[in-house]
Amino acid sequence: MLTGKQKRFLRAEAHHLDPIFQVGKGGVNEAMLVQITQALRVRELIKVRILDNCEFDKRDVAAELAEGTDAELVQLIGLTVVLYKEATKRENRRIELPKAK
Repeated sequence: MLTGKQKRFLRAEAHHLDPIFQVGKGGVNEAMLVQITQALRVRELIKVRILDNCEFDKRDVAAELAEGTDAELVQLIGLTVVLYKEATKRENRRIELPKAK
């Protein structure tokens, strides 16, 4: 579980990122979750864009993405979801989070 300070740090880190996945009319599917999980393994922090034609509520989509990829939901702003998942191998870690108190 991320602290408020850590989420603030990650939001700042994600600010310059472009969304690399899009959720469209069909919503979230298994293949999409596999691809997002792989991207998180490499990047740790990603943005996902929910398209206007998505039939599902954006909060439900964000929760489904976070749960399906076992990632932390950092932020849902507008139709953009920011996800974070710490790399399992120490040598692959790119982001050093502030210490939780």
